[in-house]
Amino acid sequence: MARTSSLSGFPEWLPDGRIVENHVLDTLRHTFELHGFAPIETRSVEPVEQLLAKGETSKEIYLLSRLQADAEGTDDDARADGGTGAGGPDRRLGLHFDLTVPFARWVVEHAGDLAFPFRRYQIQKVWRGERPQDGRFREFTQADVDIVGDGTLAEHHEAELALVMAEAIAALPVPPARVRVNNRKLSQGFYAGIGLTDVDAVLRAIDKLDKIGPDAVARLLQDEAGASEQQAEQALALAAIRGTAHEVEDSVRGLGVRTDLLEEGLDSLIGVLSAAERRRPDAVVGDLSIARGLDYYTGTVYETTLLGHEDLGSICSGGRYDSLASAGNRTFPGAGLSIGVSRLVARILGADLARASRPVPSAVLVAVADEAHRSTSDDVAAALRARDIPVEVAPSAAKFGKQIRHADRRSIPFVWFVGDDGHEVKDIRSGGQVPADPATWEPPAADRWPSVSATAVEDGS
Repeated sequence: MARTSSLSGFPEWLPDGRIVENHVLDTLRHTFELHGFAPIETRSVEPVEQLLAKGETSKEIYLLSRLQADAEGTDDDARADGGTGAGGPDRRLGLHFDLTVPFARWVVEHAGDLAFPFRRYQIQKVWRGERPQDGRFREFTQADVDIVGDGTLAEHHEAELALVMAEAIAALPVPPARVRVNNRKLSQGFYAGIGLTDVDAVLRAIDKLDKIGPDAVARLLQDEAGASEQQAEQALALAAIRGTAHEVEDSVRGLGVRTDLLEEGLDSLIGVLSAAERRRPDAVVGDLSIARGLDYYTGTVYETTLLGHEDLGSICSGGRYDSLASAGNRTFPGAGLSIGVSRLVARILGADLARASRPVPSAVLVAVADEAHRSTSDDVAAALRARDIPVEVAPSAAKFGKQIRHADRRSIPFVWFVGDDGHEVKDIRSGGQVPADPATWEPPAADRWPSVSATAVEDGS
């Protein structure tokens, strides 16, 4: 196949990078399952109108279509009606841009089979048609955890989710992370209290604070949300509040605005922060600049940054949603968080935060004396694999020196030599060579499988 130009926004790691990514995924799975979250997977496509109904994402959705459309110019295979024509041309399918929207649909469809509150984790690819840049891709992996209730969902789950994610990230080979928390009701109640009526426009402007700075946000508030100069200053004063539960409460009270919605949101936020502070001090903090751009969040919202790597933006975000999933009069409120795995792995690899101990699984290369005796080497490899030792057999019966160099190029630490009078295994790093029996020999635990370890994690405190 002729060499083609690369496509930006579609990451393809080399084997050692993929080992790091697998380590991240395995660590996340382990932490999620420790907390009782069950794995699910949803289809990659959803009806376009369902995707569009959940936020301002129309420019990001990839449509699904066949290369050969039918004679009438529509694509039966890409219609949500299954090709019957019943749905019309607006029943197109799009690749999902997050995992929350398909999960909401999945909950409604499987509600009769679930015990609520239902705890799920989901690790899948998602697609967004945005401009690729550092940490942003068109195809990437997300890892989500959600807790969904039937009719109601206790607020203590919102604190629990922040702690689960803080624990999961702490187990990864990355710098310390900080989960920043706000509450949409608090912000919306405050904006209403100062006379701002276009709350969505205000939230969209505040959501850009980290990217464009307070002066530009103040102009946006005036130009797009109808704010006066004083109202813009008040909105920015709220967004500047950060700290512990006590500090946040005192600062909000100090702004002198009172509405019922603000009080409800403040009480919820203080509850989340207080519960988190008892378990993981400093891991979860209040930050009233957090707005989250998607429309479906209704209460607590989260964003997470790596200390010392704030330029990467949020690596983990989410929030409470009360009306995303419903069936008739039955609603399924939930809360969830999503880690951008590809974004995190890209920073780990790009900043050399962690490395794999070797780029291949094999701990042993079994040498081949000559092709007539390859089956003997295969037997040794089979015996070692039966005891969970990853092994490969030399590709050719070259001189032993060449076979050792082949193992060295692949970073395989041990070479096994088959002899008529017994076997020997060589540690090619130290040069030591000792007799060995394939039924009993064990590599050092650190060499059995590739490992991933942090290289130089900065102290971002």
